[in-house]
Amino acid sequence: QVQLVESGGGLVQPGGSLRLSCAASGFIFWANPMYWYRQAPGKQRELVATITGSGSTNYQDTVKGRFTISRDNAKNTVYLQMNSLNPEDAAVYYCNTVAGVKNYWGQGTQVTVSS
Repeated sequence: QVQLVESGGGLVQPGGSLRLSCAASGFIFWANPMYWYRQAPGKQRELVATITGSGSTNYQDTVKGRFTISRDNAKNTVYLQMNSLNPEDAAVYYCNTVAGVKNYWGQGTQVTVSS
């Protein structure tokens, strides 16, 4: 049974940093690309960052240079380091993968950016 459990969200001031984690289980983690999405109130869910099994990464233009996605295949965990946060980054952040033919999501973790 595939499970994705996010953690690390919270309230941060503009310019601050947070590190999100996603603990994965139930599939061959090292072989799977992993994704971080976010969804702000009233907006569609959007792809933020991608990391392949071999560690290649890709980012949405608005977060390039500020966010870093990484993975620890020994711990079956993917991370999202977020620096220089601004109010436009506030959203629920979701971890995602595709295993077999099914799309899996975590429960999400809330990121609030406010002074």
